[in-house]
Amino acid sequence: MEFLATKGLEYLLVIGYLLLFIPFWMLLQRGRPAEAEAEAHAAGAGVADTARARWFDIPEDRLFHRGHAWARPEGDGVFAVGLDDFAGKLLGRPDALKLPVAGQAVEAGSKAWAMEIDGSLLGMLSPVTGRVLDVNPDALGNPGLVADDPYGRGWLMKVRVPRGDTAVNNLLTAALARTWTDEAADRLLRAASPELGTVLQDGGVPVLGIAREVSPDGWKRLASELLLTS
Repeated sequence: MEFLATKGLEYLLVIGYLLLFIPFWMLLQRGRPAEAEAEAHAAGAGVADTARARWFDIPEDRLFHRGHAWARPEGDGVFAVGLDDFAGKLLGRPDALKLPVAGQAVEAGSKAWAMEIDGSLLGMLSPVTGRVLDVNPDALGNPGLVADDPYGRGWLMKVRVPRGDTAVNNLLTAALARTWTDEAADRLLRAASPELGTVLQDGGVPVLGIAREVSPDGWKRLASELLLTS
């Protein structure tokens, strides 16, 4: 009898433990789908952020306009001007460039030059105010340089900026330009979804001419919105 009493007590303890464990286990399982979804979302966002960070080159020695043009001071008030890497990849290689002539005035934030793509002209904003000293004959002869080598052989023009001009102070440093470009890339990703794969090459970098891949009929409107020329 003493043996049965001892075993009976043990059975009661085991049963009690199970009764306590079952609701606790169910509570744990109920939270897992949300946790798994959050983990998957975070992992996906991390992949997207990592991939996006590799998409667009933003060198430290340039200043950037929100219309995705760059300016680099060259001394004596002269700035070299070009198209940034985001705009180059967004539009791809143009068929022709329409650049101002030497001596012509340009104004920061106003259309100063244009790219001809698929028979359409797309105006682009100047990052600085001043007078054009020179334009790049290599880019005029080979317009694809603005997309293939935007910070090197693809520079567009050199502009003398008046002394004391404050518009230059509104240009973005490379760090701020990365934030601005990330925001533009987010808008582009939303426009590309769910066919994002069509604009990525092997290795996860975007093709040249993303806007035309995303929207063959509406690329000019999409590009104008992202380049602030609409």
